[in-house]
Amino acid sequence: MGFEQLAELRDRLRAEKGQAKAENAKEQVKTEGAKPHKRKPQPKAKQREQDPAVEAIWRLQKHFPLAFPVNPAPKVPLKEGILKDAEQHLELLGITLEQLKLGIAAWCRGGRYWAAMTENAPRLDLQGQPVGVVTAPQAQHAKQQARRQRMEARRQAKPKADAPEQSVESHAQPSAQ
Repeated sequence: MGFEQLAELRDRLRAEKGQAKAENAKEQVKTEGAKPHKRKPQPKAKQREQDPAVEAIWRLQKHFPLAFPVNPAPKVPLKEGILKDAEQHLELLGITLEQLKLGIAAWCRGGRYWAAMTENAPRLDLQGQPVGVVTAPQAQHAKQQARRQRMEARRQAKPKADAPEQSVESHAQPSAQ
C-alpha cells in the first residue's frame, strides 16, 4: 500500500469519525429537547444493624488512632483507667457510655491485644503518649487469657470435626422376613 492510499484511508476514517460525532450531537439535542427523564430516587442503603461495640471501636479508631490502631497494625496496651479518660469524650465520639464500655471491653479481649501485653511494654493514653508499663503479672495474665481463648476455640471446633457420621446401615429399613 502506497502513501497516497494510506492518506486516502486516513481521510475516509476521519470523515466517518466526524459523521459519528455529528450523529451523537444530534441525539443529545433530541434528548435534551425532550421531556427530561426523572429518575426515581434510589432508596438510601438500609442502615445495617451494627453491633454497638463495633460502632464504638470504629469511632475510637477514628478519633484516637494512636491508641486504637486499625488492623493490620498491632494493638497497643492501653493506660489503666482508659475508660474514665474516654468518658470525657462521649459527645465527640457520639456514643453512649454503655457503647463505650462494650467497645473498650471488646477491644481488650482479643488475641491481638493480649499479644501486645508483654512485660515492660508501654501503656498508652488516648493521644498515644506512654503513661505506664505492663507489669510481669499483667503480661502473664494476658498469656493465660490467650491460651484459654485458643483452647475454647479448639473445643468449639472439635465437635464439628469429630461428629460421627451416620452409617448407611443405621438408615436402612428392617427387612421383612
